[in-house]
Amino acid sequence: MSALITPELVALDKNLGAAPSSVIRRLAELVVGAGRATEIESLYADALAREAKTATGIPGGLAIPHCRSAAVTEPTLALARLSTPVDFGAGDGPADLVFLIAAPAGADQEHLKILAKLSRSLMKPAFTSALRAAKTPAEIVELVTNVVSPVPVAAGVAAAAPAVSTSTGVKRLVAVTACPTGIAHTYMAAEALSAAAEAAGVEMQVETQGSAGLTMLDPAIIAAADAVIFAVDVDVRGRERFAGKPVIQVPVKRGIDEPAKLIADAIAASQNPNARRVGGTAGAAEVDEKNEHFGQKVKRALLTGVSYMIPFVAGGGLLIALGFLLGGYEITKIADVVTLQNSLFNLPEGGLAIYLGAVFFKIGALSMGFLVPALAGYISFAIADRPGIAPGFVAGAVAGFMGAGFLGGIAGGLLAGVAAASFARLNVPRWLRSLMPVVIIPLIASIVASGLMFLVLGGPIAWLTAALNTWLTGMSGAAAIVLGLILGLMMGFDLGGPVNKVAYAFAVAGLGTATVVNQAPWQIMAAVMAAGMVPPLAMALATVLDKKLFSPIERENGKAAWLLGASFISEGAIPFAAADPLRVIPASMLGAGVTGALSMAWGVTSKAPHGGIFVFFAIDSFALFALAIAIGTVVAGLAVIALKRYTTKKVTTGVEAPVLVTA
Repeated sequence: MSALITPELVALDKNLGAAPSSVIRRLAELVVGAGRATEIESLYADALAREAKTATGIPGGLAIPHCRSAAVTEPTLALARLSTPVDFGAGDGPADLVFLIAAPAGADQEHLKILAKLSRSLMKPAFTSALRAAKTPAEIVELVTNVVSPVPVAAGVAAAAPAVSTSTGVKRLVAVTACPTGIAHTYMAAEALSAAAEAAGVEMQVETQGSAGLTMLDPAIIAAADAVIFAVDVDVRGRERFAGKPVIQVPVKRGIDEPAKLIADAIAASQNPNARRVGGTAGAAEVDEKNEHFGQKVKRALLTGVSYMIPFVAGGGLLIALGFLLGGYEITKIADVVTLQNSLFNLPEGGLAIYLGAVFFKIGALSMGFLVPALAGYISFAIADRPGIAPGFVAGAVAGFMGAGFLGGIAGGLLAGVAAASFARLNVPRWLRSLMPVVIIPLIASIVASGLMFLVLGGPIAWLTAALNTWLTGMSGAAAIVLGLILGLMMGFDLGGPVNKVAYAFAVAGLGTATVVNQAPWQIMAAVMAAGMVPPLAMALATVLDKKLFSPIERENGKAAWLLGASFISEGAIPFAAADPLRVIPASMLGAGVTGALSMAWGVTSKAPHGGIFVFFAIDSFALFALAIAIGTVVAGLAVIALKRYTTKKVTTGVEAPVLVTA
């Protein structure tokens, strides 16, 4: 196994810039220079994308940007000891020790275990003090190597499982930690919670659901626990194991920043009969529903459904676009015959391009066929958890069968989720409980939801869907322009939030109904994607045209926003909007609305649901597509400059725009 760190991966007492993005780029350069990654831009972008999910600054002057990246060839640690500390978002100030943890996309378990061990060690003051005192890169390498070296275990001796305490008067807690990449925060939160529990005289066992593998807590330990802490940014695997326990749930970073407070909160929850408790099943419909308004519940369920649906649409839409690229529009008529009757060894007339075009188109069409069932299934999941998935998928399939489409999927998912959640609340005999989530609830909820779709709702919703499609197909002139304007305004309003997602979901829902004759859904998709690209591009342009209006951090953000906008990542404008919403959001809406209207007016079409300029092959009239984006970008950029110049703003001392760390 290669060394995790070598002297050329260490930068001691250097000034690597004033922003996290510049430090990360310099560390990425070290990794590539050491021959451990193939190219800088991919590694840099992947690390920034991870940074966008959770700031990586942690108490004690540390920062641990990290990522998995296809550009990385072997797990690597690069370290910078900064002469000028940089703010990575820690509550106690900037960081002078910055570790870039870079793992390959398919890193093996042994390497990931080493990275996990390093992450735990970073929570120990003695280790970080030694790193600050080291004189040479070689000393740094030796210190890191010593803490990550595996401890030999005598042959035939297995690690003992933690015993379940039988002592009285001592609180017993369990915790689960998990972060999106499962490399650093997961293990650092576990170490911080364990140390805080020990200091408080509390018994604690922590389950880390990270990339280094998962060893679930012994059920006896969970049963004996007084409360549970979920320090997670993702769903807890096996959440039902903790059913009925008082729970404190927070983002994983709070497990690092405030472990003592979480321990105290968990102890208080264990003594409070009205404390939040883990629900009886795993997933989203959990403990705080009684405090959630009806509208919030519906919004959460719809956004969950859309988020799970998008991968089917994105992959399927791009494959269909590739099918058209290789096989032409006529591929829709022959795809079934070609894929069933031909192969690489029996090519159809037209050769390899026609065959691959048919294969790509068919795979994409099958993927798009999951659009409505996946939407309904995961809406139901958001309401009733895993018992709601099957009824939701079935109701979504019924909606598709009846022609009720996207609207039918929403209705079916909500019906299935409500039905499943209602039956889950029934007080049934103990002998029947084990059958409820896997047999009885899916069966009855499927009958209720799908039955209502067949008997009552499916027909009217199908009629409404057909009427909507007819209207869209017949759109021309001013009507199409107005629709493009409205969709553009929605895309620019909350930059990846609920309103933005509604417009995007509306666009992708129509892709499955588009044909060469009915290109309106493709036009809507192009308008939505073009409009969504404008806000980050406009902010990037504004930071170039009038630098004095923006802080150094915002100007750094602007550099990354070029790539984000080009990739159709509207969230690239969020740091600017967070710092100055009353100027940035109206300007973004103005530019995005102009772009959406122009795209519809010019009849631009996109067969791909995502990708920005990088799916140019799937966009007809790409020059007009780019021109609409350019015009909207200039409009929004000039608007935000004008608003910043000629309107007053109340200044709050010490507040700056948040650093853009996304990709």
